[in-house]
Amino acid sequence: MTENSDVVVIGGGYAGVMAANRLTQRDDVTVTLINPRPTFVERIRLHQLVGGSGSAVTDYSEFLAEGIRLVVDAVTRIDAAGRSVTLATGGTLGYDYLIYAVGSGSADTGVPGADEFAYPIATLEAALRLRPLLDATPATAAVTVVGAGPTGIETAAELAEQGRRVTLACGDVLGPYLHPRGRNSVAKQLAKLGVNVAEGPGAKVTAVTRDAVRLGDGRELPSAVTIWTAGFGVPDLAARSGLSTDALGRLLTDETLTSVDDVRIVAAGDSAAPSDLPFRMSCQAATRIGAHAADTVLSRIAGEQPARINVGFFGQCISLGRRAGIFQFASRDDSANRFYLGGRPGAKLKEFVCRHTVKHLADEAGNPGALTWVKDDRRRQLLRAKRGEVVAR
Repeated sequence: MTENSDVVVIGGGYAGVMAANRLTQRDDVTVTLINPRPTFVERIRLHQLVGGSGSAVTDYSEFLAEGIRLVVDAVTRIDAAGRSVTLATGGTLGYDYLIYAVGSGSADTGVPGADEFAYPIATLEAALRLRPLLDATPATAAVTVVGAGPTGIETAAELAEQGRRVTLACGDVLGPYLHPRGRNSVAKQLAKLGVNVAEGPGAKVTAVTRDAVRLGDGRELPSAVTIWTAGFGVPDLAARSGLSTDALGRLLTDETLTSVDDVRIVAAGDSAAPSDLPFRMSCQAATRIGAHAADTVLSRIAGEQPARINVGFFGQCISLGRRAGIFQFASRDDSANRFYLGGRPGAKLKEFVCRHTVKHLADEAGNPGALTWVKDDRRRQLLRAKRGEVVAR
């Protein structure tokens, strides 16, 4: 008779849900998903929630496989030796295998006044705190968005489309991932919406006050509401539990996503650092990494050697209000190329991607093991280069 395996997944985001659903391929695996909220948060829609143009919350019943136990709680400690996790509400849960998918949130700003006067947007709770503040702020009041990655660009465009006075403080370059051609397209659309873009070396925010933002070049921007989107951090659960992490706090793993400290712990999503060479934080990467994490656990349960992770990418999509967007195409190694789709077609493709990201989760719930993805064999070259090995050409 086959012995049952208990797998605990910490984190109910894109990576955690994908991993949990995929684990149900085996009838002798019991899956428990631990998440601090009873609902799923579409992080890629939080800017819409803040702007009032949409919701970012979906019930887990929409795409969590039957039989998965959902525990609404937070994990305060992982006991690797005892194979258990401690819950914030008290008590412990044991496991045979653990998938660490705690995701990411706002990073420590290190900027005077930012923690007190700026509002982050990386979590549902932060977005819900910001929304009523914006509702109570006159449309003519100055709003500053700090950070020119996808979240910053999307938030600035969303608010400007509503007629608000928005400045986007880039810190350096607008959309650092984008190819110059795609960046130019985004800049034109932001200008059309009336967004004032502050970029270049002097545009780094050095201080935030109650009603202003100071830049490195000495400028002071009036700001009734300052929204902080620059940088991401990860929970310190792994480090607090004595597990090895990278400089940002992501769990260090080998190329199978297995912790370098414990063969029973596997990482997924934004909180994973395979070979200390993590993938770009994104829902695109999270679903694929989550699926591979589940495959690693299933291989170990079956007594097989897990495969090395091999993930290719398509690009990055950014909404620019409700009527425009951009899809920046990329090579499989996630480097942006000269091709992009902008304007209304870009907006439609962005919405398609958002809808199909959660559809992938639902498909995996109904048909576990269904998700496939493109590969990119150049990661091995990157790993050799990181180790200082000669790469054959």
